[in-house]
Amino acid sequence: MPITFLLERFHAFGSDDAIVWNDQAFTYDWLRQRVVHWIDEVRHHGIAEGRVVVVEADFSPNAIAVLLALIQTRAIIVPLTRGMIRQKHEFMEIAAPEMSIELGSDDTATIGATGRTLSTHPMYDVVRTAQHPGLVLFSSGSTGKSKAALHDLSGILRKFHTPRHRLRTISFLLYDHIGGLNTLLYTLSNGGCLVTVNDRSPDAVFAAVEKHRVELLPTSPTFLNLALLSEAYRAHNISSLRTISYGTEAMPESTLKRLVALFPSVSFLQTYGLSETGILRSKSKESGSLFMKIGGEGFQTRIVDGLLQIKAESAMVGYLNAPSPFTDDGWFKTGDAVEVDGDYIRILGRTSDIINVGGEKVYPAEVESVIGELPDIAEATVYSERHPLIGQIVCATVTPLKHADTDAKELVTIVKRHCATRLPPFKIPIKIRVVSDVQHTQRFKKARAV
Repeated sequence: MPITFLLERFHAFGSDDAIVWNDQAFTYDWLRQRVVHWIDEVRHHGIAEGRVVVVEADFSPNAIAVLLALIQTRAIIVPLTRGMIRQKHEFMEIAAPEMSIELGSDDTATIGATGRTLSTHPMYDVVRTAQHPGLVLFSSGSTGKSKAALHDLSGILRKFHTPRHRLRTISFLLYDHIGGLNTLLYTLSNGGCLVTVNDRSPDAVFAAVEKHRVELLPTSPTFLNLALLSEAYRAHNISSLRTISYGTEAMPESTLKRLVALFPSVSFLQTYGLSETGILRSKSKESGSLFMKIGGEGFQTRIVDGLLQIKAESAMVGYLNAPSPFTDDGWFKTGDAVEVDGDYIRILGRTSDIINVGGEKVYPAEVESVIGELPDIAEATVYSERHPLIGQIVCATVTPLKHADTDAKELVTIVKRHCATRLPPFKIPIKIRVVSDVQHTQRFKKARAV
C-alpha cells in the first residue's frame, strides 16, 4: 500500500510530536489513528481508487491526515489553498474533480460531490492503469497561464523510504506547492515535527521559530528579503535555527551576502525543484555561494546548450493542459540557464525571463540584485519591453521602503546612477516605475508578469 511505510513509522514514533497547529501539539499516535479514520471516511463517501478529488486547505492536522488517507486510497488529489480563489474556477475546469473536501479554519471537513462525472482525460488513465495514487499541481503562473502537472505519487513517495535527519520544521511553503508537500513528507517520514503557521509574515514566522524551537526554515528569497527589511528577527530568539533553505526563484546575491553576515551560525542551503520533477537533493558550495550540486538517488542531470535538463523517477506523467516538455529520450527541459563550475551549477534564470538587448543577454536576477543593494528599496522586479531597434529594453518596477524620504523622481535617478556603477550600459533599466504595492505572489515568489 502507498503509505504503509509511513504508518509503520508513525507507530514507532508514538507519543512524539508530529504536528504543531495553533500552538497545540499532535502526536504521531494521534496522526496515525486520524489517517485510519479518514481512510474509512473517504471510502464511506464513495471516494475510491482513481477518483479525482480537490482538497481545499492549508496545513492543519486533519488536512494532513486527509491527504495521507487519499494517497492510501489511491485517489487522484488536487490540492488547493484558499488564497487561490481567483483561479479556482479555471483550476476546477482543468482538473475536473468529481469530489471535493474543504477544511475550514477550525479544521473541520466538508465533503461533497462537484456534479462532474468521472474524468476520462488520457493522462488520468495512465495513473489509474498503474493503480497508483495521483497528484495534480498547478504552476504559480507568475509569468503566464498556469499549467497542471499530473504526477504518479508513487515516484514522489519513493525517496522518503530512506531515513534522513529528524528536524523541527516550519511548514512555510504551501499545501498546494511541490515544496510544501516535500517538506511535509520529509518531516513526517523522519519523525520530525511540522510546525504550521497561518500567518506567513516575517514576525509570525520568527515567533513560531522561537516558541517551538524550530531547526529548519524552508522558504523563498522574497520572504528572506522581506525579513531583512522588517528586521523581525531582532524581536525573537531564533538561535534554534540550524538551516534556512531557499528555492522557488533566483536568490539575489546581495540578499544572500546580507543574510550570511547577519546569521553566521545558520547554514544557508539552496534547493532546486519543479512542480514537474519534484525536489532534487542539493548541496551548496558554501553557505554564501549561489553554486550548488543537485541530483541524488532517482535523479539525473545534464546541461544542453547551457540549459538544465532533468531525468527523474518522480517526474510528472505530463500536463493536463499543455504539450509535453520532455525530450524524446525522457529528459525534462527545465528552461533554466546555468553557469557551470566543475560539479557545481548556478541558476542564472529562466530562458523565458531573459531580456535580449541588441543580441546581449540580460538576466533579471542580476539587475534585481544590484538594485537591492540600495538602502531605500524594499522590492525590485526587472522585466522587458519591446523596442523597434534593439528588440527589447530593460525595465524595472521598484517599491521603496515605507519610511523612505526620497520621492519617486529622485529614487529613479538614484537607481539608474547606482546601476551605472555596477552594470554595463545595456543592463541598466531604461524605464523605472515606482509603486507602493507588493511585487510577490501568495507563494512569496516574485511576480514578473506586468
